[in-house]
Amino acid sequence: MIPIHAYEGRRVAVFGLGRTGIATAKALEAGGATVSCWDDAEPSRVRAEAEGLTLDDLNRRDWGDIAALILSPGIPLTHPKPHHVVELARAVDAPVIGDIELFAMAIADLPEKRRPKVIGITGTNGKSTTTALIGHVLRATGRNVVVGGNIGDAILAQAPPRPGSFYVLELSSYQIDLTRSLACDVAVLLNISPDHIDRHGDFEGYFRAKQRLFEMQEPGGIAVIGIDDNETSAFYSSLRKLRREEEVIPISAGRVFARGVYALGDRVYDALDCASHPVVDLARSPGLPGRHNAQNAAAALAVVRALGVAGRAAADAIASFPGLAHRQERIATVNGITYINDSKATNAEAAVQALGCYDRIRWIVGGRAKEGGLAAARSQFHRVEKAYLIGEAAERFAGELDGSVVCESCGDLAGALAAATRDASADPVPGQIILLSPAAASFDQFASYEARGDAFRQLVGALAPAAPVAEGVA
Repeated sequence: MIPIHAYEGRRVAVFGLGRTGIATAKALEAGGATVSCWDDAEPSRVRAEAEGLTLDDLNRRDWGDIAALILSPGIPLTHPKPHHVVELARAVDAPVIGDIELFAMAIADLPEKRRPKVIGITGTNGKSTTTALIGHVLRATGRNVVVGGNIGDAILAQAPPRPGSFYVLELSSYQIDLTRSLACDVAVLLNISPDHIDRHGDFEGYFRAKQRLFEMQEPGGIAVIGIDDNETSAFYSSLRKLRREEEVIPISAGRVFARGVYALGDRVYDALDCASHPVVDLARSPGLPGRHNAQNAAAALAVVRALGVAGRAAADAIASFPGLAHRQERIATVNGITYINDSKATNAEAAVQALGCYDRIRWIVGGRAKEGGLAAARSQFHRVEKAYLIGEAAERFAGELDGSVVCESCGDLAGALAAATRDASADPVPGQIILLSPAAASFDQFASYEARGDAFRQLVGALAPAAPVAEGVA
């Protein structure tokens, strides 16, 4: 773990005892803090006690000796209203921060020559793929790399930083909201579209949270900005006015420019040092299907080139990227039917990317609906043979699809998979695709999108136990 010494000899409150909260409490204790842990959910408290942590009901105690509140990212900070413990912390002027801020403190405590490079990736869609891809390229080219943040294990559960190492962090708006001093050597904004409005109040609040990643950078830090959205393009222009040209790198999937990294078709072009030239051929990268991955590949190439990786070495590493679990993950082909797990598509903007990769899709869709519903996916409805609706959003999504796509309400994931398999088996057209790409959050029926994708994998495995259950990523 990474010991946190910033609160040595003082009492710190940790609220929210999932994987991140438990790792945070242990890191604080290792650094000499006294930690009061609490979670409103009893199963989480039981798990924390089993891990050796001390429980202390933060809703009831006197907060006079609390030096800071470390809040799990999913707990309301401002909207729809602050959680009670947030109000208690503010009443005694205790800072409300998250585990990423503790990580930033640990990095700042190191002598400058011993600090690792920190790369932070944010945006609405593509964060996980881009984070994993950057980590893959850096490892493949001989660097010592830790990938964490909103992906993988908790960042404070990782080994302490070593000189010359690289930390590649996926950062959600929730995490950035709780961070004050993370000075990324390279910060990435891929794209922006309305999401998590219930958390931030409105789109402007959501976008402001993303922008703070760049406000925390120190002089000389590099910003990599996607310019395919009007909002991010305007943000790129504003950064250009504030920073030196070499500190702001534009990326695009479809727009050509004199300096930056951009994609045209299956080719990604590097125009950072001289005249642009093609570097990456996405046709050689089966782990990055679909046009949307051109932006992810352009961002990864821009980052690693800024960190000193040669273009040819980066291209070879990108071609060997295996893909990301729960993102267009090809689970199996059984009796001519291909099952694809895209559980990570928790909004329509993400689902549209998968829909655009296939034809005659049997689409498993639904969960807890987000702002905008399915509107962003409408351009790909013509590719859907039939939709199988699950979860809280089933009735709403049926209304949005009415007249465009044949629908069947299935209740849960098992019912949807059974119905889709029944229909695909009866269809004489070869190459049937069953795609789980929910376009909604998982929390109505699952603890996370990972749990939803794992359940899908298990259900597919039960269809034909002898069949391979992981054929790679589509």
